[in-house]
Amino acid sequence: MDPAPVATTTPPKSTVTNVIDDPTVSLQRFDLLDLQPYTQEKVYATTASKDFHLFYVGRDDVHDILKHVLSRVSVSLYLNMFGFDDAELNDILMKIALDETIMMLVTLDKSQAGGVHEKALLDADRKHNLALFNTHLVTKTHVQEFVLGQSATHQISHTKGFVADGKVAGEGSTNWSDSGEGTFVVKGQPGGPRFKAQNNTQSIITDPDTISRFSAELVAEHMIAQKQAAAVKAGANTALKGEVARAMPPHPGLVHHRPH
Repeated sequence: MDPAPVATTTPPKSTVTNVIDDPTVSLQRFDLLDLQPYTQEKVYATTASKDFHLFYVGRDDVHDILKHVLSRVSVSLYLNMFGFDDAELNDILMKIALDETIMMLVTLDKSQAGGVHEKALLDADRKHNLALFNTHLVTKTHVQEFVLGQSATHQISHTKGFVADGKVAGEGSTNWSDSGEGTFVVKGQPGGPRFKAQNNTQSIITDPDTISRFSAELVAEHMIAQKQAAAVKAGANTALKGEVARAMPPHPGLVHHRPH
């Protein structure tokens, strides 16, 4: 008689918020119910949607919601973010960027990236890995790239969203900053000294059609910004070649002497 099959048990999901250093935790079994603890009520209504939930800055812990999702990325991340001033989320992104098994495309608004706080973060990232900026860093079959740009008609790139692992999307009015996310300064609840929160919303979505269409839009916006960055670089190279040519003395063989 054949031995009875050994029963397998599914390991429990991790409830740790930031798991960027734990490769065993991913979005493979993600469910919107995983984010209930970050809401003020700690539970959704019985009528809540199964594939869309809207969270509120200043009420729900949006900062930790973003950490929960982004730190579990293991396949791909497409991101376009207007306001980029969150050191903790930036650290998560940089660890993803240096993982050769993950494809990542990040688009940042050109005007916002020049701000004091945003520039400090990006300058640190450039020192860490300059190749990530405006350059395709191809590793095996994957690409990691940061691009600064604008819309197709050279307006601000105002999208504030992402698609993680082709499974989970985030979109809303939330910029990545302490006040934009309403980052909690007291554990588990809003309020406390120096707590600041803008009126913003953050949706998390698992609807496959929305994720498919939003992925395509994020890639399109990235390619537009990439094309703009390439044009600026080409223009700078042309100008530099002109300056070098003007500064160099003519070759002796090319000097024309007037006949005596």
